[in-house]
This record gives sequence, C-alpha cells and structure tokens, in this order.
Amino acid sequence: MTGSPGPPTLAELDAVGIAEAVRSRRLTARDAVEATLGRIAARDGALNSFTAVLADAARRDADAVDTRVARGEDPGLLAGVPFAVKNLFDVKGLTTLAGSRIHAERPPAARDAAAVAALRRAGAVLVGTLNMDEYAFGFTTENSHYGATRNPHDRERVAGGSSGGSGAAVGAGMVPLALGSDTNGSIRVPAALCGVFGLKPTYGRVSRAGTALFAGSFDHVGPLSRSARDLAAAFDALQGPDAADPVASRRPPEPSRRELARGIAGIRFAVADGHFARGGEPGALAAVRTVADALGARGVVTIPEAHRARAAAMIITSAEGAQLHLADLRTRPDAFDPLTRDRFLAGALIPAAAYVAAQRFRAWYRARVAALFDGIDVILAPTTPYPAPRIGQERITVAGVEVPMRSTLGLYTQPLSFIGLPVITVPLARRSGLPLGVQLVGAPFRESFLLRTAHYLEAAGVVAAPIA
Repeated sequence: MTGSPGPPTLAELDAVGIAEAVRSRRLTARDAVEATLGRIAARDGALNSFTAVLADAARRDADAVDTRVARGEDPGLLAGVPFAVKNLFDVKGLTTLAGSRIHAERPPAARDAAAVAALRRAGAVLVGTLNMDEYAFGFTTENSHYGATRNPHDRERVAGGSSGGSGAAVGAGMVPLALGSDTNGSIRVPAALCGVFGLKPTYGRVSRAGTALFAGSFDHVGPLSRSARDLAAAFDALQGPDAADPVASRRPPEPSRRELARGIAGIRFAVADGHFARGGEPGALAAVRTVADALGARGVVTIPEAHRARAAAMIITSAEGAQLHLADLRTRPDAFDPLTRDRFLAGALIPAAAYVAAQRFRAWYRARVAALFDGIDVILAPTTPYPAPRIGQERITVAGVEVPMRSTLGLYTQPLSFIGLPVITVPLARRSGLPLGVQLVGAPFRESFLLRTAHYLEAAGVVAAPIA
C-alpha cells in the first residue's frame, strides 16, 4: 500500500505557488532564488539554455523582496518568482545578444525592456538570459555562435525555436517562468516540443519596447510556464498600453486570473480542418481530438486559405527581417549564422510587388478569419506537425512525404501569427514518448477564453507540464 504523496518540493512549485509561499512567509525569495541557481548549475551544462546567469543581481533582488515582505508591504503578484528571458530582451547592464555575434559587440543596455520591467514590478526576480535562434529567425535554436539548446525530454533532440532556451529552461524545471517572443511560432513551437504552456497574446497587447525585433508587423512578446494559472498571472503583469511601443494597443488591462474559476461555461469550441488536419503525424492530429473530446467540441471550422497565409507570412517576415540587417549583410556577411544570412539575403531580394501583394492578402485573410469568431470562441489546432526532431536533422518524413524539417515546424503556427490572433499552446498529458502541443486560438483580445480553457484542461488532467 502506498502512502499519499507529500507536499510539492520547491522545484515542483509553479510561479503562483512560489509567490503565495513568499507572501505568507512560508518561503523566502532568497531561498527560491538559491534553489533555482542550484538547479541551473546542475542541469544547464547538458541543455545549454542560458547565455548568462545573473546570480549576484538575483540574490540582491530576492533580498529586496524579502525586505518588503518583512515590512508588511505588498511584494507583488509574482513575489520572489525566479524568471529568465530570451536574450533579445534588454536587461540593464547587459549586452543584448539577440542570438548573434554582431550584437555581442554592442554596449550594455541602459534600461530593462518593458516586459522585463513589468515582471520585476510584480516582484519576480530575474536570474538570467536564454539562448535562441540568431535574430529569432528559426524554429530549432541550433545556434552556430552559442551552441544548440537541447530538449530536456531527449538531449539528442531540438528544443524548438526561436525561444528554445525559454522552452527548455521551463521544461527542465530550472525556472518556473520565462519570457519569449513569437513571430511565426517562436513561443508556441518550443513550448510544444518541451512540454510546457506558452502564450502568444494578441498583437500589441504586450509591449515590445526594449526588444530586438525580427519582423515588426508580426512580433509578439509572451510567457512560457508549467501551469495555466502562471500564464494568467504573467499575462496580467505584462499586458497594457505603452507609449514606447508604437504598435501597443491602447486597450486597458483586463485581469484574467479571476476568470479562471469560471471554467468553460459558455465557451464555443470548434476543431480546425483543412490545412490544420493534414501534413502532420497521426499523433499530432490525434492530440487535437483528445482535447476536443475533453471539451465536448463537436464543431468543425475551415480557416480559409491557410496555406496561402503561411506563404505570405514567409514573404513578409523575410523581407522585413532583411531590411533591419542590410548594412551588416553588405559589409560583414560572414559574421552571421550561415542559415540566417542566407534567409535574410533571400528576403532582401523579394520584389516590392510580392511584398505588397502579401500585405493585401493579409488584410483579406484577417477579415475572413475574424468572421469565423462570430459563431466560435476557441478554435483547436495542432501546434507542430510532429514532436521534437533530432539535432542536425535536415529533413523528415511525414505521412510518407519527405519535407524540410526546420521550416515545416511552423506549418500550423504561421497562419495564425499572420493576423496577430491570441494563441495558447497546451502540452498534452502523456505517459511516454515526446511532448506534443495543441493550439487554443481566439479572437483578438479574448485571451481570457483561452486561459479558462487551458486551466480547465489542466484541472481535468488532459494537459500537464511535469518537469522533464
């Protein structure tokens, strides 16, 4: 006869659990940070998630949180929660690498990025910066300058990208919360491959001020975590207007944590067919059906011309990304990761007429997809067409067809990034095998529906993010 499980260890606590323990004085922020630094020291050598560990600064910040608690002051929603950020976020006093060798030559940042500052205002403690694909242009975090980040579930496999360090750090239990960015799927792909939750908010909902952009009309900032309630807490700390980001929405914050208890009552679900029901391994498509059955989703919806949306997304992001790096492409092409350089060079050669046509299609597609949400609140779709491939793998066979591995990882994420929709990827609960994710897709500014759905699925045991 087995005994009942004991209380969770510090490593097993999610961000909200840590903050509650710190506020109630059952745990100090300093102890939470020391435990985190210990896990990073023990695990990151094999995974290569971190590009910098800010141990001394983290200890000082944790002590400041403990001082506020001792004085009876409000230490913040995320009091004492250790977090890390993709290394395209500015961190005061640190050079923002953006995964590149070229940016390593720049001076340290004068101030924190808006998202970093927001989490710090909420009491969270920054412990380090995380590896990524160079300039966020990739899906695998096989970085030629700083090494590949390895998947915590199988070290021979990729962690996804471009926020691969963020996915691996959370999946391995090194930090309970991380920040990433998502242009074509760069939060959702690593979250799915590393078995964690990831939120790409509505375009403009979270400020990008102080981040190195890849493609300005696509880039989003969002959190990765091991629980749905952590996503909600982080999103509440992050969201809101910011005059420093020209595309930031003026919409006031809409707290989502209190919405979680409402469950899924009144939410209308449908499963995406067509483009989103082909091109993937059977397991990736079956994962969607598992989630749909748990939600009682019987409806099916076709997102029109999703394959063209993906092609147009590639044109626009490649062209916009290349424009940011033209000077360096002309004068020092050998300083780039070869794959990144070649993609940017191709983007620089895209005719203006093709870019304009892609933008026109984007406006048409946005209106058509918006109409779908007149009768649906949440659309379900796979996150990736297959689980994590092996590091160095160039091609993969899916449904009997050999396809390029790296670009195909964005098969289901790119058509949704294209029009700035909010999306959460949830990790399917599993007994064995590699992680797979399912996307919960909503109308603009309807993150609360997605968070409620993710929380319901987690409580039902359908999705889960145990430490790898």
